[in-house]
Amino acid sequence: MRRPGIFGIVNVTRDSFSDGGKFFSAEAALEHAEHLLASGADVLDIGAESTHPDAEDVPDAEEIRRLEPVVGPLVDRGVSVSVDTTKPAVMRAMTELGAAWINDVNGFRDEQAMQVVAAAPETARFVVMFSRSQGPRADRRAHGAAGLLDDLRRFFDERRAAFAAAGVEPHRVVFDPGMGFFLGQDALPSLLVLRHLNTLCASHGPLLVSVSRKSFLGQVTGSPVAQRGPATLSAELWAARGGAAYLRTHDVRALHDALSVAAAIEGDPGSDT
Repeated sequence: MRRPGIFGIVNVTRDSFSDGGKFFSAEAALEHAEHLLASGADVLDIGAESTHPDAEDVPDAEEIRRLEPVVGPLVDRGVSVSVDTTKPAVMRAMTELGAAWINDVNGFRDEQAMQVVAAAPETARFVVMFSRSQGPRADRRAHGAAGLLDDLRRFFDERRAAFAAAGVEPHRVVFDPGMGFFLGQDALPSLLVLRHLNTLCASHGPLLVSVSRKSFLGQVTGSPVAQRGPATLSAELWAARGGAAYLRTHDVRALHDALSVAAAIEGDPGSDT
């Protein structure tokens, strides 16, 4: 199993579904960022607007105001920073600040977002997420699993063509199949994607998978958000086995250690005694 890169989540928000308000100040966010880096994060994914169904709207200027004092110092230290946003103005400001990644749950379907992509530095990379929701936020519509894999493949192909037309090399684009409410209210769509992740990775290149603490895990286990750590880790290890190139998580230490143990178990068979 190839070790996936780890995106550690830093929510500079009041209302994220899992940890809203905990890291809202720049000082708390930077302290949490340090903890995630020490725990083994390769990239820090920083967001200043939640995308769960009941989240508040955050104006462009306020989102930038929340991000700048967190992203700036980390970039200055050479940390690989991803900014989780759907807004072209925020994307532009963060790429100018030196963010290495832009992560858009709306899949860069906004024409202005693609203009930012085309003008971004050649070192910038992009996480392009699939969503069945309408607009830049998850919703609670009941989508079944029928046709989902075909929809995913069409989306990946269409967005790959759009990025190529914008002059972006394929290695700079990573697709995210979406999970939880982004795929549907029920658990089945998310479980289906995980079940078929190996074929999606084989046909569409590196994928980022983000299952951390999400609703479908609660449906399977009956656990509230705060108790979904074991369920999260199980799904993350399945995704790693399925070929995910990156995993986005709240619990970096647990994932890092679990991947380290898996790698040790898989070590050189010739070393057995």
